[in-house]
Order: sequence, then structure tokens, then C-alpha cells
Amino acid sequence: MSRYRRRPRSAFNRLTAAALATVACVCVGATTADAAATDTEPVVSRGVSIPAFYSPPTRLPATNGALIRQEPLPLGLSLPGLDGRPLPGTATRLMYKSTDSDGRAVAVTGAYIEPSAKWEGAGPRPLVAVASGTMGQGDQCAPSLALQHPLTVSGQTLSVGYDNLAIYRLLATGAAVVVTDYVGLGATDRLHTYVNRLDEGHAVLDAVRAARALPGTSLTSGSRIGLYGYSEGGGASASAAELQATYAPDVHLAGTYAGAPPADLTAVMKGIDGSALAAALGWAINGFVQAYPGMRDVAEANLNDAGRKALADTSTMCVGEAIVRYGFARSSAWTTSGKSVAEIIAEEPRAQAVLDEQRIGTHEPAGPVRVATGVKDDIVPHAQARQLAVDWCHKGGNVTYAAVSLPDLGDRLLTNHLAPLITDQAAAISWLTDRLEGKPAASDCGTMPFQR
Repeated sequence: MSRYRRRPRSAFNRLTAAALATVACVCVGATTADAAATDTEPVVSRGVSIPAFYSPPTRLPATNGALIRQEPLPLGLSLPGLDGRPLPGTATRLMYKSTDSDGRAVAVTGAYIEPSAKWEGAGPRPLVAVASGTMGQGDQCAPSLALQHPLTVSGQTLSVGYDNLAIYRLLATGAAVVVTDYVGLGATDRLHTYVNRLDEGHAVLDAVRAARALPGTSLTSGSRIGLYGYSEGGGASASAAELQATYAPDVHLAGTYAGAPPADLTAVMKGIDGSALAAALGWAINGFVQAYPGMRDVAEANLNDAGRKALADTSTMCVGEAIVRYGFARSSAWTTSGKSVAEIIAEEPRAQAVLDEQRIGTHEPAGPVRVATGVKDDIVPHAQARQLAVDWCHKGGNVTYAAVSLPDLGDRLLTNHLAPLITDQAAAISWLTDRLEGKPAASDCGTMPFQR
């Protein structure tokens, strides 16, 4: 078991013998969907004690989006307002029920923030579900914890709540915000299933349901709903827009912003390998090994000792230490054959089938969507994000497409990926606010062939 993170003993004992062969180093503590912490042993991830709130109960509600528990969440950045209400608002920590990619019940954590600002737009106060960008795989990296501790620094971990800026800007418009921690990021019964479109899309949609079920908010049945996400969050919000019709028809979407979405994981893995964010390969493999037995078999057959060690190590990391420890690593050093992870997946039908299932763009999105991508992005490659917009147009979607043109800021340094997060943020929030006010969106699908 990792020396950095302690999982409940009861959960560890539930690991199957097959999982032990591969996952003992990769994702120790992964459990079945309805497993939970049943003892009082604290969960510690890289020296950070995870609050008991994040340990799911043994039994979960039957209804998706049902609240399991809630408690006040102190915001790390807050100011007293002139009217006595805190700025930007009052936060509540949430745990709610969702469904994972295998159809099993799962507990997901997150946060709801009731804004102090008045909503000046048409209709009742709207709600925006924020899907955070890549934070890592350790429970200490959870976005809800980053709202309480915007910067977590120790000798073992480094976590920065960089999406708090977008959250606070959304709150300033008067919209309420709900943030999901995704499956397994925060909740201590399993690993975060990084870039698993089904887990993430479900978690986003069920966060909306949980926020609407929370008592004492200013939300009404007429509150318009928007989705906002960049990078991992862009993929999550994009997936939620595709899944809405079948998974959450009660969650009517006024608009979805999907920035730099990892829609084609085969292309994204090639972009990440050897980059500053190479550790994300470990997070993705860890999550898919946990969720798909076929991926577990492929990992067992192809990873060498260095690969198993890297996957175990990254499973408890946040982005900060992951960049320091594994920045620019090549996955070919993790395999017995010396081939890259992408090459191995291409040769393994079971693994390729998993990635094909994760493809976003195969269904028409609900409501208007805005896809933004930096033309120089080499981490979440521009071409595959643009292809998502094209695919959605072909499916009949109402797509606003924004190709963010910036100078080349350095090969594989993350800069070409992160710069559009900041430079496009105001435009993205303005577009989404218009949708929350009920203004129609004009589609760019007719001009897609002429856009970069």
C-alpha cells in the first residue's frame, strides 16, 4: 500500500486477487461501487488528512443526484460584504449519489456556492455546474478542498485551485455555482477515474441535481442551467452535454462551455507523453485499470517495474508535484517492450476499445455549446478539439467555435495549453451568461470549413 495514502482496511480487503496482481501498486484501495469506509482509520494522502466527510457511507441512495450529506464549507478567499453577507458567497460541502461507467452506485463530493451578488438577468437565479480542469489523482487535490485551501503546499504535495478564478467570476454575475469533485477525487473509497467521460459526465449532471435538492438556496424550478469546464473539465462538460438526453432529461441545459476538451484520448495520450504533464498518463491508466478488467490485463502484461512504480506514485499526486517529479517523462521507459503507451494501446484491441468508448462527439449535445481550443495547444491537441466541434455540427448541434490564436509559448511546456484558459475566460463566461439570460446562440457550423 502506498506510504502516502491510507485507505480503509475494509476496502483494501475487498480487492480481488486479479486486481492485486496489477493494481496493488497502481490503485490500492479501489473498491466495488457500493463499498465504503466502515472504520475510523483516517485517510491520509501525501501527508494531508482528508476530512471524515469525504468517506462515503456503506449504503447509498437509489436516486441519482440525491444528497448524502452536507456541511458548511469555509472559503479560503472570502471578504465581508457591506450588507453583512460574505463575498463572493456562502459555500456548502456536498456528497451526492451518482452512477459510474459500469452502472454502479457511487458517492461523489463537491461544493455549492450561493452568491452574494444579485442576479440581474432575466428569470430566476441560474446555476452553473463547474467541471474543474486537471487537479491530480490524490484526494487532497479535490476541487472542493481547493475552495477551502486555494494553495496546499507541503514537502509531499502541491495543489493550486486555479479554477477558483473562473468560479469567482461566475459568482460575480449573480449565478449560483456547483462544483463536482468527480468520481474518486475527494471521496476516499476509490481512485479518481481521470478523463472517464461517463463517470465525469454523470458526476456533472448529478451535481446539478444535488444543488437543486439542497435546502435553503435561491434556486427555483425555473433556474436555467449552464455547464463550464476547461481541459479535463472541458471534456467533462462536453460529455455531460452529450449524456443529458439519456441520463438526465430533467436537467435542461441553457448552454455548455467546453474549453480544450480531450475528446479523442488516443490523440491526447500522444500529446501528453513526454510533456510537462506526462504524469496524466499515469492517472488515466490508473483510472481505466480500476474501471475496465481488460485494461488491467493489458497493464499487467506490458508494464515494467518502473511503470508500476510510476503509476503507484502518481495515484496520490496533485498537478504540482506531478510536474516536478514526472515532467517530460516518456512512457516508453515504463513498458517491458520499450514501446510507448499509445503504441501498445494501438496494438491491443481491448485497450483500444476502451479509448474508442471514451470518444466524445458521437452524439448531438443538448442545447447550445461553445467549443474553444488554442490553435497552438500541443498537450490537448488543437486538431482533436476542433474535430469535436465538426462532429457536433454533423450531428445537428448548435455549436459556437472559438479558435484561440496565440504565439507559440513553448513546446510541451503546458504554456500553449494553459494560456487560452486565461485569455478566453472572459469571452467564455460572457457567452455562457448570455445563455443563462435566455439569449439565443448563433451557430458557427456553416463556417466551420473555413476556420482553423
